[in-house]
This record gives sequence, C-alpha cells and structure tokens, in this order.
Amino acid sequence: MAEKGFFGALFDISFSEFITVRLIKVLFVIAIIGSAIGAVTILIGGIASGGGAAFLSIIMAPIAFFLYVLMARVWLELILVMFRISDNVDKLAEQKSTEQSQG
Repeated sequence: MAEKGFFGALFDISFSEFITVRLIKVLFVIAIIGSAIGAVTILIGGIASGGGAAFLSIIMAPIAFFLYVLMARVWLELILVMFRISDNVDKLAEQKSTEQSQG
C-alpha cells in the first residue's frame, strides 16, 4: 500500500495510516514552547510578588521548565514506542502468514 500524504492520512476514515508519528516533532516543539511560557509566567509572577517569592521563582522557573520538557519528552516517547510495537507486531504477523503459506 502506498503511503498517503499528510492530508490523505488525516482524512483516512479507515485509520489505516497514523499521523501521530509524523506530528511528534511538532508536538514536542509545542511542548517546549508551552514549557517556556509556563516558566516565564512563574518567573514574572514571583518577581511581581516581590520578597522571598522573587527569589523562589528565580530558582523554580528553570526547574519547572526542565521538568515540563522532560515529562513531555517521556510521554511522546511512550506514544512512539506504542506505534513501533504495533508496526513490529504487524511485521511479525505478516512474516508468520508468509511462512505458513509457503510451508
């Protein structure tokens, strides 16, 4: 079966092709941008509060950014692993059916 383009796969009613694998890089960039916005929000909010909150926000903003990006990366990798498992199971099933038809 020929691989469809992005929009062909997007509107594939039978779900014979997945677009998530194609979008995973874009989703990670969006997660990084969202993490940066969250970290800046923490930083600005803490500085606006003044006092000890400013010091705490200077410490917490980079930590929060790192943890958000790490969490996004792990979740996206788990999604990719599930798709790769599916691909490998399909290949094994096809190989098994080929062996049975020959033998």
